[in-house]
Amino acid sequence: MNNQTDFYTKTMANIYTEQGYFAKASEVYKYLLKHNPESRELNDLLSGVEKKLNEKERKDREILEKLFRKWIYLQVSYNRLQKLKKFKQYL
Repeated sequence: MNNQTDFYTKTMANIYTEQGYFAKASEVYKYLLKHNPESRELNDLLSGVEKKLNEKERKDREILEKLFRKWIYLQVSYNRLQKLKKFKQYL
């Protein structure tokens, strides 16, 4: 055991889950399952946390995609504005 995993408990995983740290909660549950692979409760808890983690990752990807699209739009708009400024100089 290393020092970090010495303190892995179901309670710790629950706290991580409540705080939205699903990846860390999943890590704790997987560690606990290595030492108690027969535990149906731990399997169910891990499954629930992984569903939440997948949902969070999906939402994060959607947010990132929206931000990226907005950034592209702003870049294109900025480039158009620069071209208009140059064109205005020639008038």
